[in-house]
Amino acid sequence: MKYPELSNFLLVLSGICWMSVYVEAIRVGFRDRTCAMPFWALALNLAWEFLHTFYTFRLEGASVQAVINALWTIFDIIVLYTWFRFGNRRFSGMLGKACLIAWNILAIAVAFSLQYGFVLEFGIYPGRAYAAFLQNLLMSVLFIDMLARRGSGEGQSMIIATCKWIGTLAPTILFGVLGTAAFNGSNRLILLAGSLCCLFDLIYIAMLARVNSIERGKDAINSLPEHFPDARRVPQQAPGGRQHEPVRAQTDRPVRLGGPWRE
Repeated sequence: MKYPELSNFLLVLSGICWMSVYVEAIRVGFRDRTCAMPFWALALNLAWEFLHTFYTFRLEGASVQAVINALWTIFDIIVLYTWFRFGNRRFSGMLGKACLIAWNILAIAVAFSLQYGFVLEFGIYPGRAYAAFLQNLLMSVLFIDMLARRGSGEGQSMIIATCKWIGTLAPTILFGVLGTAAFNGSNRLILLAGSLCCLFDLIYIAMLARVNSIERGKDAINSLPEHFPDARRVPQQAPGGRQHEPVRAQTDRPVRLGGPWRE
């Protein structure tokens, strides 16, 4: 492996960033009572991490990557809990509970089958890398789709968006530029997939920043105090049986503010 110190740094950086993604996804999921990850991305992640935690511990013992994979698996299980607890409510009107459970089990089974297929076809180390980058590419697109479908920043945060981007960029540099022994050097497919992940992640960051800016503006407007009375209050009875006309807020006239007239 070229540049072993840099390679280990990139490996640890990726592990920390993805753990940050999962911890933040758990926090935001419970805060907003939703799942902070697209379900198919979550299913593929869980299958990849569970399967390769087993393989890595068996082949390498308690290596850095094995420990990172194990921690990822634990966090993913908690994120999966938020899906079963909150995420299914988005589909409860279309499918019954039994159909939802069957659909979720089918998706997870498909994810495990695909991950195992990569191992059978390419071997453990190349299959692990190919599967990781292709599913990360899918995940980057699914996060954009999730933001567009929800139409708000619900269940999302800039920590997730930024750490997801860096967490994929680091191994892209490792496998696609520096190269590893598993591929006898750098890998062009991984470099392409990782570059596309970077592109879509940056698009997602820009979109989420725009949505957050709009929502902060709306919150600021809603928090402003009322300056004028309600123009539709009930008329009061006047002496002699006549009724006062409702007081209307005269917003179309200049307001006297203790000095010159100001528009």
